[in-house]
Amino acid sequence: MSKIYTGTGDNGSTSLQDGSRISKAHPRVAAYGKVDELISWLGLIRSHPLFSPDQRLHEINSFLRSIQEDLMLLARRLASKDPSLDTRYDFLPAAAALEKSTDNLHDQLPVLKSFVLPYNPDISSQVHIARTICRETERHIVALGTDIASADILIYINRLSDYLFVLARFITVTTGCAEDYFV
Repeated sequence: MSKIYTGTGDNGSTSLQDGSRISKAHPRVAAYGKVDELISWLGLIRSHPLFSPDQRLHEINSFLRSIQEDLMLLARRLASKDPSLDTRYDFLPAAAALEKSTDNLHDQLPVLKSFVLPYNPDISSQVHIARTICRETERHIVALGTDIASADILIYINRLSDYLFVLARFITVTTGCAEDYFV
């Protein structure tokens, strides 16, 4: 594509993967739009100085990038005319990787005794925002029904929100900030 604008969406429609047209107000477009928003938030998080190569959280940066790649594939699946035919990527191994990383981070945290209020440091609050976007994304995907939202996608997106919650807590504790509990 030589230009970013094509004019084909000027009537309120957009293309699916196969070139067929769909309304931009369609729930499927809303679902993969939320995935796109989540990808962007993860990019913002990755750009934080705490994730740079000389900082203690740098190893998480590459894992977050792999999550962005998974989400690009997930969006592609949602944008397929028949997602059941798009089986090029199984999200279950990626969900297992999320579980493993979640457990690893969780094992380094104090026992959670109350709800956590997002607060300090700012990057932790940004991860909490990504988590809430992930939950909203999940609701959009679930609303599409099982003919579009396959089990592996639902498992993956649910594990991702768990990972983001634990990551936000891990960042707070690792940076020496106190968790702010709702009593």
